Amino acid sequence: MVWVKSLAEKAPESGRRAFDRRTIKQQSVCTAQTDCRFVPNRLSRGMITIIINISNRLHISTTSDNAAQLARDNNIGLEITEFCTAWNLDTYFEQSDKAARKNMQNINRFTFHAPFNELTPAAIDPLILDITRKRYNQAFDIMQGYGINKMIAHSGYMPHVYYEQWFIPKSISFWKDFLKDKPDDFQLCLENVLEDSPHMLVEIVKEVDDKRLKICFDPAHSGIMGKDIPALDWAKQVLPYLGHVHIHNNYGEFDTHNALNDGIIDIASLIALIAKENPYATFSIESIDAKSSITWLKEKGFVIN
Repeated sequence: MVWVKSLAEKAPESGRRAFDRRTIKQQSVCTAQTDCRFVPNRLSRGMITIIINISNRLHISTTSDNAAQLARDNNIGLEITEFCTAWNLDTYFEQSDKAARKNMQNINRFTFHAPFNELTPAAIDPLILDITRKRYNQAFDIMQGYGINKMIAHSGYMPHVYYEQWFIPKSISFWKDFLKDKPDDFQLCLENVLEDSPHMLVEIVKEVDDKRLKICFDPAHSGIMGKDIPALDWAKQVLPYLGHVHIHNNYGEFDTHNALNDGIIDIASLIALIAKENPYATFSIESIDAKSSITWLKEKGFVIN
């Protein structure tokens, strides 16, 4: 494989890859999930450039400004976040349901973010554990009513409250029980938030050993909590278990949900790696300013309309 310069950038920072025409059929970059377009590469005779287009597995979180309209304008999906706060599941359900349904109009691809405030599968108090189970099942019922089958849930890990020796086995037990009555096409992705390494979520998913349980990788969270592990290294460790990716950026101190090009994380290299190595993983833009992020993705060749 040979990287080439594209759009005045070094190719590892874009969605364009070059291959010799004689060996292109042996590569596995192009799949039904990753739209690859082949164009001549004028920089090197006998080579072609593959443009990796993730548009058909990209979403915008509704926490982003003007998310629904941006999704419609750019023919990409939407991540429903109206129920991230648990009281929207009941106390404010009517307003939240109305907002979600309005956002979903004329969009045909969705993921669903579960509530997370005070919820954890490793709760020591059994009543809190019951509430956690109830809230996740409420979220499941709502997303099923919307025709959505992929749910993103925070792992619930809190450092200095739950030690690994407690959190890992309790999480394994909780998620095994939760998945018992869920349909085969359901997928739950556990998101890293306060973890300082990927190994806990990897172990949980491996031990649950259920195709419906995957990992949601958030490199902006890992960049704050796991400063000793570069985002690419973290990504490589979770790749076999990956179902979803939240993409936003920051400067390593606060979870500011910046645009993709506004921070210290090399988002382009992460997308290129994950798009190639895990063609089934989906993505959601979680930047407050999603418009700038979409523009940047287009410039890098990852979004093509």
